[in-house]
Amino acid sequence: MTIPIESTSRICRACSAELAPTLLACPRCGGLVHSDRLEALAATARDATAREDYPTALSAWREAIELLPRESKQYAIISRKIDVLSAKSGSTPAVKGNPGQSGAAGKAAAGMGALGLLLWKFKIVILFILTKGKLLILGLTKASTFFSMLLSFAAYWSIWGWKFALGLVLSIYVHEMGHVVALRRYGFKATAPLFIPGLGALIRLQQQVNNPREDAAIGLAGPVYGMMAVAATLALWLALRHPVLLAIAGVGAWINLFNLLPVWTLDGGRAFHAMSRMQRWLAAIAVAAGWAISQDGLLVILGIVIAGRAIAEPGEKDGDWSTTIKYAGLVVILSAMCLVKAGIKTR
Repeated sequence: MTIPIESTSRICRACSAELAPTLLACPRCGGLVHSDRLEALAATARDATAREDYPTALSAWREAIELLPRESKQYAIISRKIDVLSAKSGSTPAVKGNPGQSGAAGKAAAGMGALGLLLWKFKIVILFILTKGKLLILGLTKASTFFSMLLSFAAYWSIWGWKFALGLVLSIYVHEMGHVVALRRYGFKATAPLFIPGLGALIRLQQQVNNPREDAAIGLAGPVYGMMAVAATLALWLALRHPVLLAIAGVGAWINLFNLLPVWTLDGGRAFHAMSRMQRWLAAIAVAAGWAISQDGLLVILGIVIAGRAIAEPGEKDGDWSTTIKYAGLVVILSAMCLVKAGIKTR
């Protein structure tokens, strides 16, 4: 396998064969082209693992695996290391029943634990701001993020006024930084958030995510952070009673709920990669509960799309209960939050 990676040498050091720039292994002797870099990355990963700094270890191993031919023995070894570290590093670890629980009961209990974690995060918005504030501010140091945010702010200001525009842009920013936090946790490289007026913002992955559980955790991190941004805005409204804060909260909740649609590259589509068919039907039940709370038309569309995918696709064989319960919890909580958006002035 070859990938477009720059090479400083076109000659194999082991057998002096001439090498094409994109080769990862010498076709004559089988020597690894990037052996020095691989040794340095392996040392970094081992040291980080010893310190239980799993994101740094994952980042090193992910860079290393890109320098190896897919069919090589080293590729398989590092791939297993990544799977083990990913389970340790993830905010929603792989579901495993313990000896005192049957398979289904153990998975359901783990899923309820994920819901409990979701609700716990919802209740500690202030602590979240204090502990994650440094990372949120760090994202603003990227020129592409800062100036694209200003462009979006100006566009929204011309339509809804500066107060609502500022709140909307910040809400979208927090959502995107949720993805950044999850990407860092799993050791993936990605661009800084780039704002596009009228379409929100996006982050471009620089490495492929092949593990459905990782993909789901990264996808749902955006709505989780977005939900907490909505909760913080509602807390401010309770303190200040300014109507624009209620408008920002309601629209922010709706945008995050929209992102749970299981289509294209939306966050819900990534979450569905980790669900079995039965779990997708359970997600549909959560949507029905959300509609009973808010009767928002978006939930009708959401339910139709989920039912269509549950019927048409088999889904993951085992599925991830943590992802399922987190997705269902987000749907219900965001549906309730959407109640505040009706009949509110933005100026």
